[in-house]
Amino acid sequence: MNDVASKLKQWEMERGVPVPSIGVKEARLAYAHVVISVLAVLIGALAGLMQTLIRTGIIPEVFGYYQLLTAHGIMLGLVFTTMFIIGLLYALLAKSFGRFESFPTRVAWLGFWMIIAGAVLVTIMVLANKATVLYTFYAPLMADPIFYVGLVLFVVGTWLSAFAMFRMYADYKRENPGVHPPLPAFMSIMTMLLWVIATLGVAGTILFQLLPLSLGWKDTVGIELSRTLFWYFGHPLVYFWLMPAYIVWYTVVPKVIGGKIFSDALARMAFLLFLLFSFPVGFHHQLTEPGIDPFWKFVQVILTFLVVIPSFMTAFSLFATFELRGRALGARGLFGWVKKMPYGDVRFLAPFVGMLFFIPAGAGGIINASHQLNAMVHNTLWVTGHFHITVGTAVALTFFGTAYWLVPVLRGRTLTKAMNRLGLIQAGTWAFGMAIMSYAMHISGLQGNPRRTGPATYFSDALTREWIPYHMAMAIGGTILLISVLIFVYSMFNLSFLAPKGEEEFPLAETEEAAMETPRFFENWKLWITVTFVLIAFAYTIPIWHLIESAPPGARGWVLW
Repeated sequence: MNDVASKLKQWEMERGVPVPSIGVKEARLAYAHVVISVLAVLIGALAGLMQTLIRTGIIPEVFGYYQLLTAHGIMLGLVFTTMFIIGLLYALLAKSFGRFESFPTRVAWLGFWMIIAGAVLVTIMVLANKATVLYTFYAPLMADPIFYVGLVLFVVGTWLSAFAMFRMYADYKRENPGVHPPLPAFMSIMTMLLWVIATLGVAGTILFQLLPLSLGWKDTVGIELSRTLFWYFGHPLVYFWLMPAYIVWYTVVPKVIGGKIFSDALARMAFLLFLLFSFPVGFHHQLTEPGIDPFWKFVQVILTFLVVIPSFMTAFSLFATFELRGRALGARGLFGWVKKMPYGDVRFLAPFVGMLFFIPAGAGGIINASHQLNAMVHNTLWVTGHFHITVGTAVALTFFGTAYWLVPVLRGRTLTKAMNRLGLIQAGTWAFGMAIMSYAMHISGLQGNPRRTGPATYFSDALTREWIPYHMAMAIGGTILLISVLIFVYSMFNLSFLAPKGEEEFPLAETEEAAMETPRFFENWKLWITVTFVLIAFAYTIPIWHLIESAPPGARGWVLW
C-alpha cells in the first residue's frame, strides 16, 4: 500500500468507517460483485434441485424441466462464477496496487451495472419461458431477442471490467518500471485476458447469427458454425473458472498454512501455458459432429492434452509447498506432511478438498477428450458428473473457502470461530452431497443414461428402470447441496452484517527465498498475445473456412417449449 493509500485508510479509520484490509471504495466494488454471486448461487442451486426432483418423479413438473435447467446453468455457470471471479480479482488488485485511480474505478462500476442489466434481462426471459435454450443456447434453438440482448450486455460489461483491470495494471507498470507486478496481479490480468479473447467467439455467434435470427433478419442459421464458435468460447470458459481457483491455491493457501509460494516463476509460466493451450482445443467437444475434418479434430485433441502440462506444474508446486511446510513443522516420511495441515481452518480445508476432487475430474477430462472413449460417454450423464466435480466442486469449494475470509476483509469484519466451524460444516456437506450426486451421474452415464433429458415415457422400460436408483441418489445429493448453499448464504450474511468489526487478514504468501528469479520475458504481453492468436489462427482458420465454404442450407429457428 502506497503513502496516499495509507493516509486515506487512516482518514477512514478516524471516521469510524469499517476498516477492510484494502481501501473502502475498492472493497465496495469487490463486495458488490460478491453479493450478486451469492444471490446467483442460491437461485441456481434451487433451480438445480427442482429439475432433479422433477426428473426423478418426486415432484410434479410445476415449472418446465428445461426451463429450470436453463436457469440452473445460467445462474451457476455464468452469473455466480463470473461475478465472484471479478470481485475476487478486484480485491487481489487492490491488495497488490493499493488505491484504484478514478478513471478505471468509474469504468469498473459501469461494467458492474451493465452486467447487472444483462443478467436481469436474461433472467426475466428465462422466467417468462421465452428463452428455454439451456446455458449453451445451441442453434437452432431460438430465444426471444431480449435474451440475446441481455447476453450482449453481460459480456460487454465484463469487457469493461477487464479494461478497468488492464488500466490498473498498466498504471502500476508505468509507475514501477522494471519491477514485476505482484504474482496475484499478474494471474488476475492473465485470467481476464483469457476471458476477453474467449468471449470473442460467443459474441460472434450471438451478434451475427442468433440475434439476427431471433429478430427475423435472417431465415436460417448455420448450426455447425454456431456450435464451433460456442466451443471456441466454451472450453477456455472452463479455465476462466479454474484460474481464479488456481490463484487461491498458489498464493492464498500457502499463507494460510504458514508456508510460502514454491516458485513465482513456475506459477507465472503455468498461467502463460493455460493462456496458450486453452484456445485451440474446442473441437474435442465436437468429436461426434459431422462437417469438421477429422484431421483438425485430431490436431485439437493433441493440443488438448498439452493442457496437462500446466496442470501437472500446478499440482507439483502445490504439493511441494505442502511438503516444505510440513517438514518445517517436523513432519517425517514421504507423507508425514499430511498430518501437519490445518484441517480445522475453512480457508484451507475447502480449497484443499476442491484440489482432491480435481484429481478424478482431470482424469475424466482426459477421457472426454479421447476420441474413442468420448464415443462411450458422449451426451450421457457422465459428462454432467464430470462438469460437477470440476466446476461444481474444485472451483466452487475454493470459492466458498475464499469467501469466508474475503467477505470479512471487504466488510471490515472478522471471521469468528463459530463461523469458521459453520464453514467447515458447509464445505463438508457440499463435498458429501456432490460426491453422491456426481458418482451417480458418472455410473449411470456409463450405462447410457442421457443428459439433458426430462421425464420421458421410456423411463418405464425395464432397461431404463435400472437408472432410477441413480436418479434417487442424485436427488439426495442435490438436497444436501441445497442445504449447504443455505448454510453458505447465512454465513455470508453473518460475516457481512453480524460478525465483530475488525481487520481480517488478507492472506497472500511470499515466495520461497531459494526460488529461481522470474524471467523478464514473462512480462512481454505483446509476445504472448501474438502467440495466442497465431495458435488460434492455426487451429481454426481452415476448419471455419470449410464450414462457411461448404455450408449446408441452414436451419430455421426452433421454439420447442
